[in-house]
Amino acid sequence: MMYATLFSWDRRSRSIARRPARFIAGLVACVLSCTDLRSAEPFDFAQGRPIDAAQGRPWRDAPEYLRLFAPAAHRDDYRAYVSPLGLDETLNALLADPAVQRPSGAWEPQSMIPFDAFGRTGSYNRWKLAGLYGSRRARVARGPRVDHGQSESWMLVAPYPDPALQHLEPGTLIIVLTIPPA
Repeated sequence: MMYATLFSWDRRSRSIARRPARFIAGLVACVLSCTDLRSAEPFDFAQGRPIDAAQGRPWRDAPEYLRLFAPAAHRDDYRAYVSPLGLDETLNALLADPAVQRPSGAWEPQSMIPFDAFGRTGSYNRWKLAGLYGSRRARVARGPRVDHGQSESWMLVAPYPDPALQHLEPGTLIIVLTIPPA
């Protein structure tokens, strides 16, 4: 018993000494892999974020998410975007738009399980998505926007899955439903 205790203490002391080196190596690898100095996206240095040149917004079109999360029968009524910014920063950029409506309870982030966040109408693999999130919850904000008489329902989700449902992305997924006039 004494030998096992001494042996396990000896192994722990060596692994603790290696932890800072592994942490620093991992941090350096993360920074280098996340830094692309050849970025093709325009960048607003005053705001500190990339800008979609077509819309002047900090997100880009992401139609690959429509086949996953939009119902097939109404897919033409949906648009999808991704933002490299977190949910709060994306919300701030969106709420600066005067067309955004602010009814009570709208645009307030809530923690939800993936089934509640993404709904059950898309063609995504529910088990893979649940496995990605595990015990983690998605932060979701929903709200309306009316522009030139056209009503839209917006949903923002962070973090969000990649299109292959292999890993979670750190930014925000935005899904917009354009509501046809009555």
